[in-house]
Amino acid sequence: MPEKRVRERARKARRAGKAPSSQAGEFVREEFRKIRRGEHGARSARQAVAIGLSKARRAGVPLRPPAKGKAKARTRKSARYAYEAGQHKRKTTRRPRVARAVSRVLKREPRRSASHRAISRQARRAAGRRSAAARSAAARKAVRTKGSAGRSAAARKGARTRARRKSS
Repeated sequence: MPEKRVRERARKARRAGKAPSSQAGEFVREEFRKIRRGEHGARSARQAVAIGLSKARRAGVPLRPPAKGKAKARTRKSARYAYEAGQHKRKTTRRPRVARAVSRVLKREPRRSASHRAISRQARRAAGRRSAAARSAAARKAVRTKGSAGRSAAARKGARTRARRKSS
């Protein structure tokens, strides 16, 4: 069960007009925190992200399941179930035995999957799979929801990065 403050932050992001993936980011961050605290582990950073996204969908974040060809059929089916559960389109039945089995398995997984290095590697890999156009479109949308103070801070940061790259 996601913490109350995580659900609140996601709701705040939704009110601010952020994308569903940004709203879901809160749940993913919570998952990394849980792994670092040692509540459970994950096989990889990718699995930790997947658990967070699933929890977000079940909590009602309108994050659509991946399209055909983007993920394997089993993942898509699981994502569709979670999405429908969160949108109240599907009745969920509690399965204590399955839940216990899953948490027992996760407890045996490594904790290094939530390390800075693992997360960085996963983020770079994910970004590399996206086209320049898709990244640019995401940046344009971010500008629309950032607000004037956030925009000028981002501009300063960009200028600083460019200056540093030029000098080295």
